[in-house]
Amino acid sequence: MKTTKTLMAGAALCLLASSAFAYDADWKRGRVYYRSVCTSCHVASPIGSINPSTKTKAEWANYLKADKQAKGKDTVKQYVSKAYRASIKSGNKAAEKFATVPDQELLDDIAAFLTKGAKDGDAPATCS
Repeated sequence: MKTTKTLMAGAALCLLASSAFAYDADWKRGRVYYRSVCTSCHVASPIGSINPSTKTKAEWANYLKADKQAKGKDTVKQYVSKAYRASIKSGNKAAEKFATVPDQELLDDIAAFLTKGAKDGDAPATCS
């Protein structure tokens, strides 16, 4: 009986600790990066800008999960990486501003913005 209580208390403590360290994505930071880095690159390419409201939340989630960019030639994570940000920071203030942000945090921020701005999101967004 005492062992069961100890195990349950330990499990509860682990759950509390893991939830205390969970990252709460910042959709505003994701918006700045998306509009300043992603959109600026897309505008220069034949694809043109891609507004968050062109896809549903599920479509954005699938896109990010698939991690395919440029018809599968690149990964989305590549364009959020510290290495990529370092390579463009001289010409992009957002890349410079977020140079030290962990890759996964920035990707989560972008996902939060895309979800919020999706066709069926809380605030469908354009990139104007």
